[in-house]
Amino acid sequence: MTRDDYFSFLPHSVITFTMSDHNEVTEHYTHGDLLSAILSGVTKLGKTRDTVTIEDLAPVDEFHIGGRRASKDFLDQLGLEDGDHVLDVGCGLGGTSRFVAERYNVRVTGIDLTAEYIDAGRVLCEWVGLGDRITLNRGNALSLTFDNDTFDGAYMMHVGMNIEDKAALFTEIHRVLRPKGVFGIYDVMRIGDGELTYPIPWAATASTSAVATPGDYKEALQTTGFTVDAERNRREFALDFFEQLHAKTAASIAPPPLGIHILMGDTAPVKVKNMIENIATGRVAPVEIIAWKV
Repeated sequence: MTRDDYFSFLPHSVITFTMSDHNEVTEHYTHGDLLSAILSGVTKLGKTRDTVTIEDLAPVDEFHIGGRRASKDFLDQLGLEDGDHVLDVGCGLGGTSRFVAERYNVRVTGIDLTAEYIDAGRVLCEWVGLGDRITLNRGNALSLTFDNDTFDGAYMMHVGMNIEDKAALFTEIHRVLRPKGVFGIYDVMRIGDGELTYPIPWAATASTSAVATPGDYKEALQTTGFTVDAERNRREFALDFFEQLHAKTAASIAPPPLGIHILMGDTAPVKVKNMIENIATGRVAPVEIIAWKV
């Protein structure tokens, strides 16, 4: 595996809303000195906290298949408008929140379970001048603290694979969306038979994985009051993405200053290798679903 094979596609929030005990999960993924590690990477780029940009942070911010390109392809479909208030479910470090706030000129509220991610994410928002448009909170997507009809839109990226009860999740998101609000999902979903090879980025074993089919997602969405508008299987995109990364990084010898290695450490290569195998054999694929609150 090459270094970029595992820097750009890990779950948008690998530590959010798992089925296992929350304390155990957050302890497992807490870095301990995450912000200092990111600042060190920024310094190696020749930047400072005053000059670093959202694009500079992208390698450590985009934890899903396809990285920033996937974010653009997916989020452009949501039709976000100037001044909208958008919910980022499983925001991790808030990387996509920052991208969304800047690209679409909206306000973003992000939630994630891990305190260190939220704390670091808030600082990163200040570094890039978006602290006034982004609010990051520690929270559980199955029990949101927001009032009914709060948000114009919501999205989640590689989060649902850790949440068994999709209907409960979608019920909460439906509740906090305003009427006719959009909800976008970009998750890894089950598309074929066969046991998954573990470990993978969101689960060490099958006991902590909640991968479901697009049909399961759509049924849960419709049951909770959403109308499904679009679905797109991104398997070929994913395979092409990995192939291009491999071609571009075949001669690489060291990790870049910023990347998912800061968060995942030595276990990342085997997890990515297994993830690619699971996609290539047709067991799972990244899938987009766009739905609307009725």
